[in-house]
Amino acid sequence: MTDNPASALEQDQLDAAVSAAEKAFESAADLNELATAKTAHLGDKSPVLLARRAIGSLPGKERADAGKRVNVAKQAVTAAYEARRSVLEAEEAERILREETVDVTARTPRRRTGSRHPVNVQMDRIADLFAAMGFTVGDGPEIELEWFNFDALNIHPDHPARTMMDTFHIADTNGEFGSNLVLRTHTSTVQIHTMLNQQPPIYTVAPGRVYRTDEVDSTHSPVFHQTEGLVVDKGITMADLRGTLDHFAKALFGAEAQTRLRPSYFPFTEPSAEVDVWFAEHKDGPRWIEWGGCGMVNPRVLRACGIDPEVYSGFAFGMGVERALMLRHGITDLRDIIDGDVRFPAGLRVEE
Repeated sequence: MTDNPASALEQDQLDAAVSAAEKAFESAADLNELATAKTAHLGDKSPVLLARRAIGSLPGKERADAGKRVNVAKQAVTAAYEARRSVLEAEEAERILREETVDVTARTPRRRTGSRHPVNVQMDRIADLFAAMGFTVGDGPEIELEWFNFDALNIHPDHPARTMMDTFHIADTNGEFGSNLVLRTHTSTVQIHTMLNQQPPIYTVAPGRVYRTDEVDSTHSPVFHQTEGLVVDKGITMADLRGTLDHFAKALFGAEAQTRLRPSYFPFTEPSAEVDVWFAEHKDGPRWIEWGGCGMVNPRVLRACGIDPEVYSGFAFGMGVERALMLRHGITDLRDIIDGDVRFPAGLRVEE
């Protein structure tokens, strides 16, 4: 890595990184060697990933072009890795079939020895719902650069969410990232990674763990889970957003569930709205319940990721997983979900 991080964005260096990665993957004799090569060429300190981090140091007008070139290089390295992995996995499968045997007559225990956590079951349920609608399911790092967590989402440096009162900041003891590391406060970071790695059309949902400096009480926790969705395509409107949310609500809360939108403000969407859901099976009777936030993707966010807002539009939404779980099962205290007593709450049954 040079003293000037932006030099990693030069085309000749990106081409060299792709060429070196292709040679390393092709020379890998087995999956273990391929895993080592992947770390070197697709890991956090690989040339292409270091080039991506350098995007934030460029002037705004240069970021889009740099993002596109880095994206092309990342896709080329990933394609070379996937091609070699397919070959090696096929060879490994053939070896296992040839060398290993299984006693199909052996008895196995039929009694279940445990169960999955309701939060994980809920996130998988949501992922399956959106996968059936044609969405991909995204994932990303929980320790993020501030650029991905804030700047790319149009959250300005003086925004209160960036203070230590709201966000966990991570000390960069190696000095590699200039102390600009945070525990992600939302899974919107996955949306930024997706837009940098993939050209529209984009239909993706990102369930995952997030962190904020909240005190633990009946409705707050410093560690919780979110599901955020993103669509970027030609001709996307608020009507598409509303239809998606209605379908999502009915899948989670029953056929009688409805949604309504209330005007709001988020830096990364414009226009923005709060989402309420009509929950007919609420323990205290049918009522409107605040569910999450949504809106049309702000053009500034699209530009930051190298997407032309004159050609593409999109919508985004985000909801808390624990909140939906509490509503569906009448849980009144968030702490009961994260408590270590597997017997609680009594009668809670989450379909797997």
